[in-house]
Amino acid sequence: MNNPVVWFEIYVADMPRARAFYETMLGVALQSLKTPDSLDDLEMWAFPMDMTHTGAGGALAKMAGVAPGGGGTLVYFACEDCAVAAARAVAAGGSLLKGKMSIGECGHIAIVNDTEGNCIGLHSMQ
Repeated sequence: MNNPVVWFEIYVADMPRARAFYETMLGVALQSLKTPDSLDDLEMWAFPMDMTHTGAGGALAKMAGVAPGGGGTLVYFACEDCAVAAARAVAAGGSLLKGKMSIGECGHIAIVNDTEGNCIGLHSMQ
């Protein structure tokens, strides 16, 4: 069975600022996604993804009426070392909520706020 989460969207208020933050923190380039004409106020930039592997793909999204901010859902991004990614997040304009901490045999996590006020997690095995 594949992982049950198949897609996520992180809503933003300032797309250029949010793209710069995530591209800097994760060391990746986001790709523009074409959206249906019926959603002409929706702008999306996708994280790199490989549809042949399990796990969730996702995108930054900007749409009228949907605001960014903290809530009850936390998306974790995989990285080599979550402490390094957390430091890059802070350097890119985010803030550190919880520094690198062990979660036992499942690795380590750190939690940061992005430039839009969204709370996100970082996960690494080292």
